[in-house]
Amino acid sequence: MKIFSFSTLLLISLVLTFVVLENAEAGPAIDCKSKCDRRCSRNPRNLCKKLCNMCCSKCNCVPSGPLADKAECPCYRDWKNKKGQDKCP
Repeated sequence: MKIFSFSTLLLISLVLTFVVLENAEAGPAIDCKSKCDRRCSRNPRNLCKKLCNMCCSKCNCVPSGPLADKAECPCYRDWKNKKGQDKCP
């Protein structure tokens, strides 16, 4: 019975460690609204801001300006729609 209890305890501690490390990598949340306002400042359509905010909330980053390279944020760059096109503006 002790082996089972030790194994269970070890498994739980590994899972908790993984969860803590995963959350630590995410970093603090950014202000998506202001970042997306800047990113979409040259685009008069609201669709840009809507998509940017959706991408920001998933990726927790946004390229720094309207003409900034998407490589600044790999998650933002790599998220594609069903047709294989960029999902994030």
